[in-house]
Amino acid sequence: MSFQTGLSGLNASARNLDVIGHNIANANTTGMKASRTEFAEVYASSLGATGGANAGIGVQVAAVSQLFTQGNLKVTGNQLDLAINGSGFFVVGDRTNANSDLLYTRNGEFKLDNQGFIVTNNGLSLRGTPLDAAGNVSGSPGQPIQFPTSGGIPARATGTSPNAAEQGINIAANLDARAEVVPAFAPPLTELTPEQLENAGRTSLSVFDATGNRIQLNLFFLKTGSTLVGGQTQNTWQVVGEANGQLGQMGTLTFDGTGRIIPGSSSFDTFTLPASTNPSGPSAPLALRINDQSFNGLNQFASAFGVFDIRQDGYADGQLTSIDIGENGVILSRYSNGVSVPSFRIDLANFRNLQGLEPTNGGFWRETVASGQPVRGAPQSGGLGLIRQSALEESNVDLTQELVNMIVAQRAYQANAQTIKTQDQIQQTLVNLR
Repeated sequence: MSFQTGLSGLNASARNLDVIGHNIANANTTGMKASRTEFAEVYASSLGATGGANAGIGVQVAAVSQLFTQGNLKVTGNQLDLAINGSGFFVVGDRTNANSDLLYTRNGEFKLDNQGFIVTNNGLSLRGTPLDAAGNVSGSPGQPIQFPTSGGIPARATGTSPNAAEQGINIAANLDARAEVVPAFAPPLTELTPEQLENAGRTSLSVFDATGNRIQLNLFFLKTGSTLVGGQTQNTWQVVGEANGQLGQMGTLTFDGTGRIIPGSSSFDTFTLPASTNPSGPSAPLALRINDQSFNGLNQFASAFGVFDIRQDGYADGQLTSIDIGENGVILSRYSNGVSVPSFRIDLANFRNLQGLEPTNGGFWRETVASGQPVRGAPQSGGLGLIRQSALEESNVDLTQELVNMIVAQRAYQANAQTIKTQDQIQQTLVNLR
């Protein structure tokens, strides 16, 4: 029986050395997870045996499990190198076959193919969820991610953003409650004098027409009314726009005695700039207005006129300059006109039982019955980790520990061989008895 016990020990130790050798060989493999050999003792079943009556007959390898601990992150500077800091796996699959099995990996060494798809070294496509220009989900998850590698972004006229909260001109400012009241006016604004405009609260910004031509727009805030209502003074202001000497009324604002806009009391017209006001050449008329959403940014206090923030939603055309991937997995295309447009979100997947995953060649894992169904979601949600761009996750193999394990495994192999040798000497002694 000692022969079989020693032989099982040799087989188990050899398997252990194989696992240790595999770990050492992949110490520099991106996203690799170390494995360990788990042993179990073996007993022979005997009818009626009790307590310690059964002697063990050796050892067996019960499992080779993987250690899904976090590896160190290494900064590479490559925009398409991605690392997961925390739980989760990248989801990849065959782009040309929608019914192919999906695979899961921690190796973020991605490339672009000749059609702009993000792929692994063996050509599997990274999967994610399409987004629209406002960053909202616009398609089903699990789609192959494709970069806009060529071309640019067309111009957008001010006031045409698909996001209503951004349309037109958004402004945050304080209007001086101490300003002089000027007579009310109406289009064509011939009553306004240069002196009144000079003394008005004034700011300026650039706006854009549909062809991307830049137009300089001046905004004037003039106090045109002050009435006592319920013991509080309510002030009315009119807003005037001006481009290349052409004036247009943009609307009115009414403030209560606390310096806040009275809900429902303000109205904004559309100020249309004809093509003749554009010095850059012929262009379509441009309709402008201050976004109703920006009313919360307008106050009227007894301090000097001041603008804290002003922006508009138009821009000229631009060319692609870079691709940025945020920690939340959102892919932003950055253009030469300063615009950043989301296109995709990289999704991650996790499993209830990581040990149930089946490892395959190339640093991938495959879903099994034991692992359970993948739970997919956006990075930084549902316990999933975040994504680091221009970084890779190194192997979690501890090389020093593996070398120590190899020495221990080698000594175990030698000890089991010694068991067989000793049993052979005992049998030889018995055979030589006379």
